[in-house]
Parts: sequence; structure tokens; C-alpha cells
Amino acid sequence: MFKIKHVLLLSFTIIALSVAGCKSRFEKLRLSNDVAKKYQEAMKLYNKKNYTKALVLFEDLAQKYRGRAEAEELNYYYALTLYYLKDYTTARYQFKSFADTYPTSKYAEECRYMGAYCYYLDSPDFPLDQANTYKAIDALQLFINLYPKSERVELASQYISNLRGKLETKAFDNAKLYYDLGGYDITNYKAAVIALKNAQIDFPDIKYADEMDMLIVKSQYLYAKNSYEFRQEDRYNEAIGYANEFIDAHPESKFLAEVKGLKSSSESGIIEAKRVMALTANEEKKYKALMEKDAKKDSSNNTNPTPLK
Repeated sequence: MFKIKHVLLLSFTIIALSVAGCKSRFEKLRLSNDVAKKYQEAMKLYNKKNYTKALVLFEDLAQKYRGRAEAEELNYYYALTLYYLKDYTTARYQFKSFADTYPTSKYAEECRYMGAYCYYLDSPDFPLDQANTYKAIDALQLFINLYPKSERVELASQYISNLRGKLETKAFDNAKLYYDLGGYDITNYKAAVIALKNAQIDFPDIKYADEMDMLIVKSQYLYAKNSYEFRQEDRYNEAIGYANEFIDAHPESKFLAEVKGLKSSSESGIIEAKRVMALTANEEKKYKALMEKDAKKDSSNNTNPTPLK
């Protein structure tokens, strides 16, 4: 699948060149068997930044130079041409293939880096699937491990940081979604607490830490508030526990006042839940006493039936 874009690009180029004129000089060269001249022309086109035409010749030469000494240089420029044409999927494959095939080449370090960089460029926006983001991180980390003294290490490290930031944003948004859906089903508030905690386990240094901790408190509070009274005390106590953890961990957070308010509301919620529970218990006690009284009255009437006249 990764070659589809490349094949379409190549086919379009050949068709365009064919309709431009019968057997132009370029077309004659492309169809010729003079590989030396073809390679020389490909490099001229590459240096003039005419990458579309250079690609046509490099594509043909890659087959003819296979196994020859010249193949190393050719494959290097072939990969760069794909990169400049922004066919990052095919380019990263060619860069990686070059680094694996010629590990001692003077171009090996650059190609290993460029292959990872192409993954970085192909990393999608955070709402989309992040499979390429994880692959880019792995490829960049491999480059750093293989070439720890390279001048490109600093850039590779920065790219990894950027990619991790994207993953953090996605993790935060996915976890927050449960909170947003809590109004439709209170169990989503409990799911939000779990998801927010798991996201912080996956990303211990996540930049949204204080906001996520605030949402944990808020989700647990709303979960308790919307529960039956007999479950509220335990659930409010959990919210208070999370609030105390937040206050200790984020004393300077902009969410501090909100969290303190949620803690206070949770404490009030416990008092109200106990009041309602006590009232309910008292009403149940009265009801039970009334039912027992009625039962005794019925029993008395049954043991002393009215005599027949």
C-alpha cells in the first residue's frame, strides 16, 4: 500500500511527458539503454531541483544498478528525490532500506535520521489514529541510540518531545470525553476517573496534570451527587480524598479554588445525605409501626367475630 502514492506520481509524470511531444529528448533518454548518460542527466535534474523528471530516471536506474557499486550513491539520491517530492511514505522506506543495506556508508547516519523524520512528518493530527506517531518515536529513538554523538540528536529529541505532546493531548481528550458524557449516564463520571488516572500512568509528566486531577475530583463529586443517598457518603468521601491529593500536589494551580469548592460541597453533601437517610429511616420506622398496629387490629377483629343474628 505504501507504494500506491509513488506509483500514481510516477505514472502521471510519464503520461504528462508522453503527451508533451513525440519522443522528446528526455523521453528518448528515458527509453535508451545508456545508463551512464541517464544517470548523469538524473543528477543534473536533481541539482536543478527538477525532482519530478529526476524521479523517472532514478526509478529506472534503480533496477539497472542493482548489485553494482554505483547503486549506493544512486539509492541515496533516489530516496532524497522522493523526500523532496513529499512522498514521505515511500521515502522513509527507501531511507531505511539504504541504512540497513549500507550501514557503513557515509550516508547511513543521514538516511537513518531521514527515515525517522519522514515518519515524524507523516504523524497525523492528534484526533486521528496515532500508529505512525508511535513508529516515529521508535525510529527517532533508534537513531539516538545508534548515533548518540550525532549533531542531529538534539533535533531528534525535540521531535520525540513534540510527538509525545501530541499523544498526551489525545490521551487527555479521550479521558475527558467520559466526563463530557457524564450528563447522559452517571457511570461515565466513574469511567472518567479511571481514564484520567490511566492517562497519567501512561504519561507521568503530562502537561495537563493539574487539570486532569481537577477533573478527577469533579467527576467523582458529580458521580456521588447523582447517586442514591445510601451510596453518597462513600462516594463523596472519595471526592474529598482526591481533593486533598490535589491541594497537596498543586498548591499554585489555577484550579485550586474550584477544587476547594468541590471539597466543601462534598462535605455538605455527606451531611445532606445523612439527613435524608435519617429522615427516610424515621419515616420507615413510623410506617412499620403503623403497619404493625394495623396488623394487630386485624388480628383482634379476626379472633372476636361478630355473632350472627
